[in-house]
Amino acid sequence: MMNFNSWENMMSWGGRPWMGAGFGLLAIWSLIWSGMALWKSARNGDRYWFLALLLIHTAGILDILYLFVFAKNKLVLVSEPGSAKGRSALGGKKSSKK
Repeated sequence: MMNFNSWENMMSWGGRPWMGAGFGLLAIWSLIWSGMALWKSARNGDRYWFLALLLIHTAGILDILYLFVFAKNKLVLVSEPGSAKGRSALGGKKSSKK
């Protein structure tokens, strides 16, 4: 049984410092996906999706599902020629540089 009489004992992760790094990486992962999904839902005018993504934290799972499955303009990682219909993956117009 762990003894949590002091702050140092509570924050020691039970002698497993890799757990702190794992939680840090999970927080960064979730922040990136949440930011992308919140941005896209706001740009698409999906008010209810925006609120759900803002209030429900699922370590990026719901955010990824919104971006690739439920969004009006789905995020495309690799597209075939002509399948993007004049729009980039984040919704902006494609550049016509040659």
